[in-house]
Amino acid sequence: MDKYLFTKNFITRKNLMALTGLFLSFFLIIHLLGNFQLLLAPDEAQIQFNAYAKFLGSLLPIKIISYGLYACIIAHAIDGIYLFIKSKKANGVKYSYDKRKRASTWQSRNMTFLGSILLLFLVIHFKDFWFHFKFGDLPLDKSGNKDLYTLVINAFTEWWYVLFYLISILALGFHLLHGIFSAHRTLGLYHPMYAKVVKFLGIGFALIMTFGYMVIPIIIYYNQNY
Repeated sequence: MDKYLFTKNFITRKNLMALTGLFLSFFLIIHLLGNFQLLLAPDEAQIQFNAYAKFLGSLLPIKIISYGLYACIIAHAIDGIYLFIKSKKANGVKYSYDKRKRASTWQSRNMTFLGSILLLFLVIHFKDFWFHFKFGDLPLDKSGNKDLYTLVINAFTEWWYVLFYLISILALGFHLLHGIFSAHRTLGLYHPMYAKVVKFLGIGFALIMTFGYMVIPIIIYYNQNY
């Protein structure tokens, strides 16, 4: 009975992990499209990006979605920690690591490590940008909006911050490489006929997100320092 309850709870937790992960993946697309405004001409970028940030925080439907986003981030992180601990206890200390290593990818074996990097990144990212935008006393731009643009640009002029950002995005890319396909299987959507297509699309999505998020701070850093 205990084993049945453990299995049922484990599967439920994995389903929740998959659903929250897919929702967060969808958010990555929206967030990246918004961030591309940072690469416009400086004066235009400042107005457009700050207006975009204000828009996201002003409409009630978007506010509700943002609360759902925060909940998904917390649930995804807690679930990841829970599943890691339960899996370790279920497998025991002694298990065949070499056999598992041959049968799985590097990213699948290190999802907890990658997730820990992303969690640290999110804490710092929220502290440096979201918190200051929501609760800080930011100066206003020419349009009267909080100048989040200048805050972001100033952060990306520091090489160490850009390096930390790039490492975090690489961790995100590897996390997505395993996560997208794993979520598809967890939710019972796996079928040999289209498994390769899903895997191909998952790899493509991971590469696009990784490249897209990495290129923005690199270009900003180059433009500000050279």
